Parts: sequence; C-alpha cells; structure tokens
Amino acid sequence: MTDHHAMPWDRPAPEREGLPSAWSLFPEELAAIGCPGSALETFRRLHRPWTWKGGAPDLGSGIRRWLEGVADLRLPRLAERQPSSDGSTKLALELADGRRIEAVHMPRRVRNPRVTYCISSQVGCAMGCTFCATGSMGILRNLQPGEILGQVLALMADLGPDRGHELTLVFMGMGEPLHNLDHLHRAIRLMCHPAGLGLGKNRITVSTSGLVSGIEKLSKLEPRPLLALSLNATTDEARSRTMPVNRVWNLARLRRALDDWAPRRGEKFCFEYVLLAGENDTEADAQRLADWLGDLRRGHNLNLIPMNEHAASAFREPGEDRVQQFSEWLKARGCFVTVRRSRGRDVQGACGQLVKES
Repeated sequence: MTDHHAMPWDRPAPEREGLPSAWSLFPEELAAIGCPGSALETFRRLHRPWTWKGGAPDLGSGIRRWLEGVADLRLPRLAERQPSSDGSTKLALELADGRRIEAVHMPRRVRNPRVTYCISSQVGCAMGCTFCATGSMGILRNLQPGEILGQVLALMADLGPDRGHELTLVFMGMGEPLHNLDHLHRAIRLMCHPAGLGLGKNRITVSTSGLVSGIEKLSKLEPRPLLALSLNATTDEARSRTMPVNRVWNLARLRRALDDWAPRRGEKFCFEYVLLAGENDTEADAQRLADWLGDLRRGHNLNLIPMNEHAASAFREPGEDRVQQFSEWLKARGCFVTVRRSRGRDVQGACGQLVKES
C-alpha cells in the first residue's frame, strides 16, 4: 500500500475538527506537540513535494501514526482543470469544507524561466471592485495558513516544478490578501523556511487593492514580499466609483503609504492599471497617473492590463489602438510601462476573471 493510501486524506471531517493543519506548523511547534524523532526532518518531508511518494509525504510509520492523531493532513483537492491555449491552466481547488477557490498555473516562458502560480487568499472578496468577477461573490471566508500553503503544495505535487527555487508566486487570485494578513504572512514564513520550499521573499508578490492599514503592517514584517498595487483610476471620484476601498484610503493617503514602505535594494513596486474603455483611458488620465507616481515612475513597473471582460461587469476592454496610445502617453512622461497580456483569458482564468460558485 502506498503512503498516499495510508495517509488520512479521506477521513471524515468530524474526526479532525479542531486539529491544527499539519502544513501550518513550524518545526518548533511540531516538537512542542510531541513529534517523535526530528521535528525538523518531519517538517522537511511534509513541505517538499519533490520528496513525496505516491502523492503524499514519505513518512515513517511512527511519524505517520502520530500525525494522524494530532494534525489535519488534508490538502486542497484539485477538483477541476481548464487548460488554456496559451499554456496556462486554471484550476479549481476544493477545500475541506467543500468551498472552492481558483488558482492559475503558468508554465515557464523564454523570458521567465520559472513556473508562476497565481493563488488565492480568501474564498471570495469583500472589496467590491466593480470590474472584478471575484468581487461579485462577496466574502465567504478567509483561507487558513495551511490552506494558502496547501494550494502551492498540491499544485507542485501534481504539475511541478520540482523545486521551490523554480517557482514564483503571485497573490493575485481570489481575495484581498491584506484583508487576511495574519494568515497570509504565516503562510509566507512557512514557504520561505529553508527546510521547506525555501522560496526567496522576492519571488513572492502580494497584490492589494489599496488597503493602507495592511500595507503599513506588511512593510514592517519579515520576510517582506514584493508589493503590487492595483490603481485603475487617477481621480478619487473615479477610483471610489470602481474601487470602494478608495472611499476609506484615497489616492493621496495611498501614496504616503508607499513612501513609508521605503523600497530596499532589489525591491520594486508593481503598479497595475486595468484599462476600462471610456472610463480611465484618456490622455488626461495618463498625465495624472504619471504625476501620482512621481519619482516612482522610474525604476518600478507599471503594468497596463486591458480589461478582461466577464459577465459580472458592464465595463469593456478598450481597442488595441487605445491601449497602445495610452502606453505611449505614459512612456513620453517617463514611466516604465509594460502592456500585460493576461494568460488564461479563454478559460476565464485571467486577471479579474476568477470566480467560483460555492
């Protein structure tokens, strides 16, 4: 019998109610609850999918029996997969309570030798951005640290890559990551642990709609991941109309939070600007955007994202001529601009399209 069948993946949920997730425990915590043998070695075997056998950690029988009694060993289950013509795959992962979240696997490309995962931090989202399909769900619940990390482990075990250093993570899936910061950062600490995946902090990007309280808290945490900010408008009136978070923290307050972040060597902000036809794509918008960026227009990345249309929003993608014109207006004002062609559009797996009925 393989370890996959010996592990309690399919044990009825009530038997594990109240147990901590095995994937959310650090070596010292495993030791504190009585891990027989080396807690560090147990952590290593749990967190390195390339060492697993039969789809599950390669654990000795004593460790396995002990873990079955003290921890929840369930991982998110890959319930659906939709391959895109561009090589990416949208995945639905089922959690222990039956809720589903979505992730996107993006394979290596010539200009990016690493595999990229776009993963979720919540089931649904509370931010209510009017151009985003996830926002139409509302918030159902936060993901726990073991569920956040569990997405990565489940995808690695099934789709690769074979090592943590071959992976890049972007928290641009379902949810507002900074709305779930405590659980998010514990998962990041676990993923960066040298005995686990060993991810470098600059290989993890956390995207926010502009939750200033979370930005300020994250800026003081270690390891500190890279920050991506979804802007999408250049006046408070327009941004408040499409992104309700702006009614609490406006553009000026958001800009001060970035100044306080004080990027270190090797850190770059990523600014995301979803182009909405007739809403935020004028030359005046380009001028205001460059002015707002100020000294950040050089040395940091500004991604223009033509709106990925979906049934939950009336906004539309601007034509290609307008996209290129907007890019040129920004470049003429000294901005470092990339027009980002979202992957997975044909399977509704692109930026702003992730939504799952639960």
